[in-house]
Amino acid sequence: MTGLAGKRILVTGGAGFLGSHVVEELARVGCERIAVPRSRDYDLRKAAVIRRLLAEVRPQIVIHAAAVVGGILANRKDPGRFFYENLVMGVELMEHARRAGVEKFVAIGTACSYPKHTGVPFREEDLWNGYPEETNAPYGLAKKMLLVQAQSYRAQYGFNAICLLPVNLYGPRDSFDPIRSHVIPALIRKCVEAVESGANRIEVWGTGEASREFLYVGDCARAIALATACYDQGDPMNLGSGREIRIRALAEQIAELTGFRGELTWDHSKPDGQPRRCLDVSRAERELGFRAETELTQGLRHTIDWYCRQVRSPTRARAQRVRG
Repeated sequence: MTGLAGKRILVTGGAGFLGSHVVEELARVGCERIAVPRSRDYDLRKAAVIRRLLAEVRPQIVIHAAAVVGGILANRKDPGRFFYENLVMGVELMEHARRAGVEKFVAIGTACSYPKHTGVPFREEDLWNGYPEETNAPYGLAKKMLLVQAQSYRAQYGFNAICLLPVNLYGPRDSFDPIRSHVIPALIRKCVEAVESGANRIEVWGTGEASREFLYVGDCARAIALATACYDQGDPMNLGSGREIRIRALAEQIAELTGFRGELTWDHSKPDGQPRRCLDVSRAERELGFRAETELTQGLRHTIDWYCRQVRSPTRARAQRVRG
């Protein structure tokens, strides 16, 4: 990826979960001119702020990884915010990047854009075959509009904008907040806290029968860097591992890895979300030579280790100081 090395690259969301791994991957392949705007300094919902950012950085490449994200609970709580903020950030940023003469725009979309009932594996051609799963439709549709914008700008202006569709991500630096977390960090937190407290049961949302595909965040960052370097087509591209697992089996595996030996009770009153999710990843393999390298068990171990070391240990230390 030597073609990226001398480029000025702007990574929105570069201090966040996915974005921070993208920045690390770009640095690993030799990029030295990477700008990471912080939300406290640059409100990407405001066109004037975006224009100022682009004028200051003068990027040749923009990787738009900033997003308002969360699990089912967060999506149900704030659907308006998830729609508006994700839509306006992407639309304004792509428009002003085009006006500023940016050479390439990489829009990070989501597998949540796929219809609720989609044949497995999900092919990129299936994107428009129905409405997304209701609990995350506002977020998925907001991100889906970036594909429409990218293809429209390519057709009218010759603007090199691409759209990547990662599946469910997990790994170090994910959010373990009870409101915002996705299924893997939520389960890890519940199991670790149960082990620490001596609890003999934990509650899990849904039936456990839904399936998901998971991609380790480091693998996703590698795919994004590859696509930034060498993918210049208007068709969207799935990024995933190509393997699915039922939520029940996932929960049992996380319980095993965290040492929780109690009971998993399933709250059937809570939604499962999309029934199945598994992507056709042949386009990424064909165009990028990309294959996910991190097996789920290995990735879960990395994530659990990071959580216990970086989150739980400081929390316990603070609690001990307070008690002392």
